[in-house]
Amino acid sequence: MNEREILTRFKAGTLGRDDAARLLAEGRQSGPRTPPPARPDALLPRPGTDAVAPPAGSYTTTPGGAPSSDDRTLDDRTLDDRTFDDRPLGDRTPADWPRDDRPLGDRTPADRTPANWPLDDRPLGDRTSGDRTPDDRVAVVGIAGRYPFAPDLHAHWENLRTGRDTSSAVPATRPGLTPAVPGRRGHFLDGVAEFDPEFFGIAPAEGALMDPQERLFLEVAWDALEDAGYTGSRLDALTTPDGESRAVGVFVGAASHDYALLAADAWTADGRVTPVAGHRGLPGRLADSLELTGPAQAVDTAECSALTALHLAVGALRRDECAAAVVGGVDLLLHPSRVRDGAGEGVGAVVLKPLRRALADGDRVHAVVRDTAGGRTARRRPDADATRRRTQGAHETRETTARRIGSAGAATGIEALTAAVLQVRHGALLPGAGEGTEAPWPRTCDETGRRRPRTATVEVAADGVGVARAVVEEYVEEYAEAYAVPDGGVADGGDAGPFLLSAPTPAHLAATAGRLADWLSAAVDAGDPTPGPLTAGVARALRVGRAAMPCRAALPASRDVPGLVALLRRFADTGTGGAEAGTADLRDGRGDPLGLNGLPETRDYLAALWRAGRTAQLTRLWLNGVNVDWAALEAGAPRTVPVVPPPSARLRRPLWLGADGAPEEPEPNG
Repeated sequence: MNEREILTRFKAGTLGRDDAARLLAEGRQSGPRTPPPARPDALLPRPGTDAVAPPAGSYTTTPGGAPSSDDRTLDDRTLDDRTFDDRPLGDRTPADWPRDDRPLGDRTPADRTPANWPLDDRPLGDRTSGDRTPDDRVAVVGIAGRYPFAPDLHAHWENLRTGRDTSSAVPATRPGLTPAVPGRRGHFLDGVAEFDPEFFGIAPAEGALMDPQERLFLEVAWDALEDAGYTGSRLDALTTPDGESRAVGVFVGAASHDYALLAADAWTADGRVTPVAGHRGLPGRLADSLELTGPAQAVDTAECSALTALHLAVGALRRDECAAAVVGGVDLLLHPSRVRDGAGEGVGAVVLKPLRRALADGDRVHAVVRDTAGGRTARRRPDADATRRRTQGAHETRETTARRIGSAGAATGIEALTAAVLQVRHGALLPGAGEGTEAPWPRTCDETGRRRPRTATVEVAADGVGVARAVVEEYVEEYAEAYAVPDGGVADGGDAGPFLLSAPTPAHLAATAGRLADWLSAAVDAGDPTPGPLTAGVARALRVGRAAMPCRAALPASRDVPGLVALLRRFADTGTGGAEAGTADLRDGRGDPLGLNGLPETRDYLAALWRAGRTAQLTRLWLNGVNVDWAALEAGAPRTVPVVPPPSARLRRPLWLGADGAPEEPEPNG
């Protein structure tokens, strides 16, 4: 069989790709021609097209850019004989790109390239949930943020729903903004000069040189991952089809370099180390901290930055380049030249997973991202009111964000996305300009009586860049039905299992215990009707969803919330939790004295202890530094409603460029 016949049979579908590649390679090795290229399959036609994928190199074209025909076999051609389309990308139309009409479920990861996705030029607001298959949908499983007068999203939602004015004068304590014109008002965050380097294992001197945008994003992204339950051993289970673990991508929108400008203003060229002006540390620092293996990309498309990052992340998830993704945006006003009336700040992050996988893993789903788009080709912006009427829901834009937190630059898109997620989650529409508080958002039903999810559109335009868009849906029970996910109900509140806390220092450990006590007390005051499931859910979330850090505490399990609160407060105040509690400080590196972590039999040994109900022994091993994968041990446990405790406590303190140009280095915590 010659090469022409092999290629003909491959295009006709009677010969598989692997067999065709093998036959091509065997034929070339046995014939008098030159050796085959390293990847013979690269010369096969692309699926769904008649075009042959040429190897890299220099090529020629026929006049006008149209490919020429050549009946010679591939090995009889030279690089100069190969053709391609050299027209500018802007001159090409969607029809110039190869298409693949097969159902998405029939494609392999290698087939799912951007060129193979069906094109739909309609505005996102005009599309329905039927325009994408369920496998396309992406779940928001974690979310966090800090905005003006809002250290967390609970406070931010209160500001949003009440229409609070978050503008203020330039903070008197903000370093670097002293020369700002008096009387100007903007929307500022609190504590942007503060950081907790010890929590992330960063030296104070290094922390002082980090852009506060990088520091703040690192903290908020970590909070979002804790909200999703993915800073601990569950990270290892996030694998791509090729088996790569901890396959989490990080996509961040950022545009300003104020901190480097401040250093340049204050320091002369004396060889001193200065802050980095680029944004590579924004995704890279988080990826390095958690040993993530997915893509790590910083995006600068002005106000569109965060939504562009979202678009890139959704594409990476659909192409199986990562199993989950952190998406965020940040913008801080640190240099006086950028302080304008109405300027704003913010930082936010979401954690994304394919919806099918999120449901299978028992994740809490805040909302569903149905579709995204972005780029200069989306020049026509639909009327906001018309879009809102079409979707019968919320429509978040650059203008709505500016009204709430000011003109927040690269943070605009993440705040708009966050507002959309919070509205569909709470079932309330935020007030517009001049309106009072939030309004109820009733659901609608289709012609069969089946309820539709609440839908919000997010659309942010940036001058000279284009428009980025997203469609966000409410998570409804029908999704679980579509994926045949069993409903395990709420845990009966039996044995809550070990209540484990860990932190980088004893001071952090005590602060985390105090924060948990405050949070549980608030739940009791709010009349939480399920104290047993609450304590069991918190205990499990701490075991399986949080990173195991050097300073550890194991408190006795309890169904009694007031009793647990008292135990936590005692530990926060004294560092002890009674006779049944245990603590460990592994910062000296002497953990795991028996070397169990390096033995292949350890996993089976720990699983046997778990099956036998030896949680006390497992807890002691964990206190001694053994890597106990609680998530893997509890994988077969009945499904429960996820309970998400508050984020780990941070001991933040001022950390800034000193007045003399040297980094300030306060004493470390603990």
